[in-house]
Amino acid sequence: MKYVGIKTQQRRNNMRSVVLLFLFPGLVILLTFFFSFVFSFWESLEYANYDVMRNSINMTKSLIPLILAGVIIWFSIAYFTNVSIINKATSAKPLERRENKRIYNLVENLCMTQGMQMPKVQVIEDSSLNAYASGINNKSFTVTLSRGIIEKLDDDELEAVIAHELSHIKNRDVRLLIVSIVFVGVFSMIAQIAIRMVSFSSFRGGKNSKNNGAIILLIAFLVAIVGYFFASLMRFAISRKREYLADAGAAEMTRNPMALAGALRKISNDPAIEAVTRDDVAQLFIEHPLEKKKKTFSGLSSLFATHPPISKRIEVLEQF
Repeated sequence: MKYVGIKTQQRRNNMRSVVLLFLFPGLVILLTFFFSFVFSFWESLEYANYDVMRNSINMTKSLIPLILAGVIIWFSIAYFTNVSIINKATSAKPLERRENKRIYNLVENLCMTQGMQMPKVQVIEDSSLNAYASGINNKSFTVTLSRGIIEKLDDDELEAVIAHELSHIKNRDVRLLIVSIVFVGVFSMIAQIAIRMVSFSSFRGGKNSKNNGAIILLIAFLVAIVGYFFASLMRFAISRKREYLADAGAAEMTRNPMALAGALRKISNDPAIEAVTRDDVAQLFIEHPLEKKKKTFSGLSSLFATHPPISKRIEVLEQF
């Protein structure tokens, strides 16, 4: 794998975040036009000389201010509450210093060697082994560990895992991931509202109401396509190389790549976190906590996986 410096990775992640910030409103407007077109076409079935395209454009123009206002409000709320959103999705809670001095000593020592500000430390009360970093600035940066990973790894292995998560913070990976999670939430909200609007409209009378069911199915199908495209776009923006780079960063911080390799072997045997059900949140973890549940569909899932195979990561670490 070609070496990429921290500054280069930070610059790339910052650029990707900016691209997503501008690209997402464009996708929302495009989706709005699509629904406007469908509704205009629907109306044209009942009214003669109905200009579908003109009315679609006019409807989209009238809806754009409302749509953008809704997106901005949603993004603002999510931006300032991302910590609580992710904590709720993972059942993470603050880890008390006086009862976990071992963990705090490891985190503080690593931060001092890197000149980093001490992040918050949290725990997930789950016997499985996993960890993640989150946050968008120094006030919200957090390292979260499962109870299982704290109890089942030795100090060197646990230090390596923490170093991996601190590397994600240094590389600005977590900021990009948080932006993607917020945008996925916005898209899901818009898709649900649109489907409910169409479902409500299906109860309207009219001589062409028999077409309502087919139109609803068509919209649901196209929404699924857009959703798939958007999810693929997020995966494209958030390269799997981030895990290799964070592994390399941990190896450099600890000067002990074998410790992280050993930790990853243990994690690979039991990474599933029971509280985690959202795929967008799952991508934050050092090993995807839902991947084990997807083995039934492993034929194509590896092509769209958010994490590289853990065996490959161990292989790279063993070459340091």
